[in-house]
Amino acid sequence: MFYSIAKKVMFTCDAERAHDLALGSLKRLAHTPASLLWRQQVAAKPVTVAGIRFENPVGLAAGLDKNADCIDAFGQMGFGFIEVGTVTPRPQAGNDKPRIFRLPQAEAIINRMGFNNKGVDYLVNNVKNASYKGVLGINIGKNKDTSNERGKDDYVSCMRKVYPHASYITINISSPNTPGLRDLQFGDALLDLLQTLKNEQLDLQAHYDKYVPLFVKIAPDMDNLAVSQIAETLLKSKMDGAIATNTTLDRTLVKGMTHAEETGGLSGLPVQQKSTVIIGQLRQAVGPKLPIIGVGGIHDIESAQAKLTAGANLLQVYTGFIYRGPPLIKTIIDGL
Repeated sequence: MFYSIAKKVMFTCDAERAHDLALGSLKRLAHTPASLLWRQQVAAKPVTVAGIRFENPVGLAAGLDKNADCIDAFGQMGFGFIEVGTVTPRPQAGNDKPRIFRLPQAEAIINRMGFNNKGVDYLVNNVKNASYKGVLGINIGKNKDTSNERGKDDYVSCMRKVYPHASYITINISSPNTPGLRDLQFGDALLDLLQTLKNEQLDLQAHYDKYVPLFVKIAPDMDNLAVSQIAETLLKSKMDGAIATNTTLDRTLVKGMTHAEETGGLSGLPVQQKSTVIIGQLRQAVGPKLPIIGVGGIHDIESAQAKLTAGANLLQVYTGFIYRGPPLIKTIIDGL
């Protein structure tokens, strides 16, 4: 009831303004009696993936809480894990506004935010000051003005700062909103990046006496050959897992809808089938051992189960959570 009322109010506002207002309220009220509005108890359905014990397999995807401002509030909602970011070494404003568009007919969103964030130091400070003790993923990227040739320096810089505070680290090379970023998904550029980060991971493990798994987030806009090539590189560079998938550039399923032609990544129901197909192809290519986090268009138990059946070990929600609210978490966990 609370979320349906809140959603009606938020959906009368500009999408980014509503987003900022919601996060501001969650941050401000997380440790007050008002948090009872979104707190919920969910069944414990623990699962161990990549050596990490998750209280349940439903997590919050990166992008909603880029700066780790609201970890405590999201933890109160019953998520089995939370992923924050994408964060870059230096603060950046992102792309020009407006840059978020709702497509309610399709329970979808188009965004071209462009890794807007307050920088890795701000995020780390928030993580250190949070009360949340659950599994925390930190998603890292490169600054827009950093060339691809020097991109790995940005990833290494972020990784060094977040490593002691993360349960796992996600390497985001698949956002469509940073020019040229997706070029890092292929060939020698990908292998060089991942091998560099693997070596850094092992150095940091020795320094902190703590092993933090590395996951790679991939795009849905690939054919089976490209998925196979990425899978080969993930295995060769000994990554700990993959996240499939990011947003799509494909507009086939929203053609003719208001805002459908806006540039940016499309998320929600229209990416559901594409991401599930990629998960299946990736699982076939990597075999049974490499963990996969499935994300894209999860809005009920059936869509969640489809991701697991395709080969995902864990799930993440984003757009479905915006449209359905905290009850979605409980719905999925109760149905599994």
